[in-house]
Amino acid sequence: MDHHGYSFVIMVKGMKDLVSELVLKHRGSFEQSRANSIRSYKVNGMTVKMQLFHSDEKDRYFHIYYNDRKHAAERENVERKIDRIVEFLEKNRGKKIPPSPNIEKYFKLEIYNKGKEDERLLAWRERTDVIDGEIALCGYFVLITSESMTAEEAINLYKSRDVSEKLFRGDKSYMGARAERVYGNESLETKLFIEFIALIIRNKIYTCLKDEVKESGQKENYMTVPAALKELEKIDMIKSSDNTYRIDHAVSATQKAILKTFGMNAADIKTLGRALGEDLKNVTVKANAERED
Repeated sequence: MDHHGYSFVIMVKGMKDLVSELVLKHRGSFEQSRANSIRSYKVNGMTVKMQLFHSDEKDRYFHIYYNDRKHAAERENVERKIDRIVEFLEKNRGKKIPPSPNIEKYFKLEIYNKGKEDERLLAWRERTDVIDGEIALCGYFVLITSESMTAEEAINLYKSRDVSEKLFRGDKSYMGARAERVYGNESLETKLFIEFIALIIRNKIYTCLKDEVKESGQKENYMTVPAALKELEKIDMIKSSDNTYRIDHAVSATQKAILKTFGMNAADIKTLGRALGEDLKNVTVKANAERED
C-alpha cells in the first residue's frame, strides 16, 4: 500500500491483542485530561507513533480513544457474559459438560474423574485476573492511520467514512433500493443513477444541517433531513383566478431557519416562486392555444 501511494485508516477495539498492550501502557494518562478532550464525539484521545508490523518500512500513527459511555456499556456486556456462564455452570453442577475454551478462559473448573466417562462438574472459581484485565480495556478503541494527523483529525476522517457507508446502506430503506422492480438493464441503470444523485443531494442536506447545528450549538427537532424536508414541503403554490401560480402563504420562522442552512431566505423563495409561476403560466397558455388549433 505504501509503494502504491495508498493511505489507510484502521479501527481496532481496545480489547484486541494488537493494541491491548498499547492501551494498558498509556491507560490513565489522558482519559481525564481536558487537553485531550474531543467534545464533538465526547471522547478523549491521544496519538502514539510506532510500527504496526515489523516488516513496515515506516511508523504508523496509533490514536487511542476513551469513552465513558462506551466503558459502561462494554463493562455491562462483560458482566452479563460472566453471569450467563455462571448460570450455565449452576444448571450443570454434578453433570458432564463439554470442553469450552470460553468458559475455561474466565473460570477454573474442578472436575471429578476428569477425562473419564463419569466425570462431573463439582465447583468453579473465577479467574479474577483475566476478568479484571478485560474490564480494564472497556471503553477504549484505537484508530491506526498511515499519515501523520492528530487524534481529532483521525476520528473526524473515520466518522466521515462511517457516515458515507451508512448513507449507502440506507439507500435500501429510504430510496427503495431493496427491490428495484424494473425489467431490463437499461431501466435498472437509469433508476440506480437517479438514486445515486438523490443520495448525493440528501447527503448535502445532511451536511448543511449538521454544520448549522454545530455552529449554533442548538439542535432543534426540525434540523434532521426527514423533518426538514417535511417542513419545506409545506411551501405550496396555488393557482389564482387569473391563471397565475403564487406562493400559498408566507414562509414560516421554522422554514426560514432551515433555508438559512442552505444560504437561502424568504426573498429567494418569493423570487423562485414568481419565476416558476411565469413558467407555468406560459405552459398553460401554450397548451390552451394548441388545444384551440
